[in-house]
Amino acid sequence: MSDDLTVRVPPELAFLLRPRDRPARERRLGFDPHATVGHVVQAAGVPLTEVGELRLDGVPTGPGARPGPGSVVQVAAVPRPQPVPTGGFLLDVGLGALARRLRLLGLDAAWSNDADDAELAELSAAEERVLLTQDRGLLMRRSVRHGALVRGGRPDDQLADALDRFAPELAPLTRCTACGAHLEPVPKAEVADRLPPGTRRSYDEFSRCPACRRIYWRGAHAHRIDRLIAGDR
Repeated sequence: MSDDLTVRVPPELAFLLRPRDRPARERRLGFDPHATVGHVVQAAGVPLTEVGELRLDGVPTGPGARPGPGSVVQVAAVPRPQPVPTGGFLLDVGLGALARRLRLLGLDAAWSNDADDAELAELSAAEERVLLTQDRGLLMRRSVRHGALVRGGRPDDQLADALDRFAPELAPLTRCTACGAHLEPVPKAEVADRLPPGTRRSYDEFSRCPACRRIYWRGAHAHRIDRLIAGDR
């Protein structure tokens, strides 16, 4: 009898396995007496942020348990929706377009185009933010407590995945899409000279970002917001 361990995953996590392991949705690994269930699952390619219930030889267990020779580790996908940590979201450098969409819907989405992996992991832990990324290696860092592997190649698909996974309460047009600051109402007279003629004639309610001074009005984003919320891509 082989001492190899077997990690089995549900269909929605099969894409994380090696291509040759995906049809059977399982990965065989050599037994290591020092490895925990969490180590084994991540060695199979699945970050623990994507994991719900774990079973070791059919019995519910935690990531700190130690499998024996020939053990079978069954992995369930993390249940949806998940609560959003108090700090909001933190996005890695490759998800700037997703960050702008989240902000457009009023969500706290921190993003920088030059943060490295160590900085992202540290900031996520320090500010209690859920780290959104498409880099599974980043999610496997020991310091990452809240994270999610974002599915989708297009920003709108990524947004749909994030909204499905966390189902956050939306507050459209309350944050600046450029920097994420809360918008403040501003009298039309204060910004009239910065408005296009058609906008000046058609709209009376405006908001302004106190940080970068960008101006917002409902007409500029109404249809886009409705489309994003409805998922009509």
